[in-house]
Amino acid sequence: MTHQLHPTLLREYDVRGIIGETLSEQDALMLGQGLGTLTVRDGGTLAVVARDGRLSSPALEQAVVDGLRSTGLTVQRLGLGPSPMLYYGQVVQKADVAVMVTGSHNPPNHNGFKMMKAGKPFFGEDVRRLGALIAAGDFEHGAGTVTDVAVQDSYIARLVQDWDGGARALKVVWDAGNGAAGAVLPQLVAHLPGHHTLLYAEVDGTFPNHHPDPTDPHTLEDLIQTVREQQADLGFAFDGDGDRLGVVDNQGRILWGDQILQILAEDVLRHHPKATVIADIKASQSLFDEITRMGGQPLMWKTGHSLIKTKMAETKAPLAGEMSGHLFFADHYYGFDDALYAAVRFLGIVARMTAPLSARVDRIPVVHNSPEIRFDCAEEDKFRIVTTVRQRLDAEGATVSTIDGVRVTRPGGWWLLRASNTQAVLVARAEGDTPARRDALLEELNAYVESARDAL
Repeated sequence: MTHQLHPTLLREYDVRGIIGETLSEQDALMLGQGLGTLTVRDGGTLAVVARDGRLSSPALEQAVVDGLRSTGLTVQRLGLGPSPMLYYGQVVQKADVAVMVTGSHNPPNHNGFKMMKAGKPFFGEDVRRLGALIAAGDFEHGAGTVTDVAVQDSYIARLVQDWDGGARALKVVWDAGNGAAGAVLPQLVAHLPGHHTLLYAEVDGTFPNHHPDPTDPHTLEDLIQTVREQQADLGFAFDGDGDRLGVVDNQGRILWGDQILQILAEDVLRHHPKATVIADIKASQSLFDEITRMGGQPLMWKTGHSLIKTKMAETKAPLAGEMSGHLFFADHYYGFDDALYAAVRFLGIVARMTAPLSARVDRIPVVHNSPEIRFDCAEEDKFRIVTTVRQRLDAEGATVSTIDGVRVTRPGGWWLLRASNTQAVLVARAEGDTPARRDALLEELNAYVESARDAL
């Protein structure tokens, strides 16, 4: 049976679409058959599957399980939980393939699949090969089995295993945003010392209180207000599937991904001097400078959780992170992005501080960043525009990193332009040593983009 997936479903890092428009249960069934076929042909026998709390996730999970089973695999259903619980299940169950049904931080009517195979991220050329196999209908067939396996308790035990903050009774606010992190948060905080307030821990796929994306300041308003009202030591926020972390300090100030990573890196580098710490190309230059100052080896890399995880394994880096709030620990942990684990480690650091978190935040070098700016751009144009801008910069002899798009270093700052691998947009960001310098760099960036558009 051949099946043509909607062309927008197959993304660089995963498979995702809009329910009833570009993504159906039939797509999930075919994806399960295709992924199962690749696994069986590589000698695999065991799959694990989990899901987030979206309204469409139970049906999609059932379909992908049916597809995997039809190829002869033993399928273990891990149930409702965050994506890191699925990654953990893949490790402890020694599964050959793992599928998480999740729409991540996207709107409620979106959903998709994050995949691992042979203990590694399944992305890029793997996803394209899967699409071709499904289109050809070239499937294996066998009598597989399905069982329910509970890993939630052992996952929570593993999260708290590395708690190193002693018995200090911190006051902490946790905002699950009605996402899948809420499935484990009540049990997790019960194992930690201190006073814990949970916001929106009821898993609800309609996200009735706010959208679960801690990179959006509007989604953090309730967390900030509660931290200030309770005079809490800090607050945490999670995205829809619990692999992105947001942090606010005791004053209610937002820490962005590179600031969170800087504090984590200071702690990790005490135990791993001269170790490599990876950050994506959108991170502040001050992060890379601070990692060097603290005795580490900073490595700027491509944006994308699958790409970061792969580079982390290659370089044996103990820590990595992205501006999006994906944080990866190989120090004592498994190297995948787990916002709950990162929160426990961050909380341990704060518990060992002799001053409030805000005092440590005040020591972060001050730079002036723009938010992440997104320009709508047709899929067929976005990479062409970046290429055109890069060619012009090369001709001018500019200082440019082309690791992922173009990151241009100018006196007093830098700007970045890259094509999103998941959306029909161009992504841009600028940083200056003063607000005026940042704004001038943004104007320059805009001029390059408009010139490239005109040249299409």
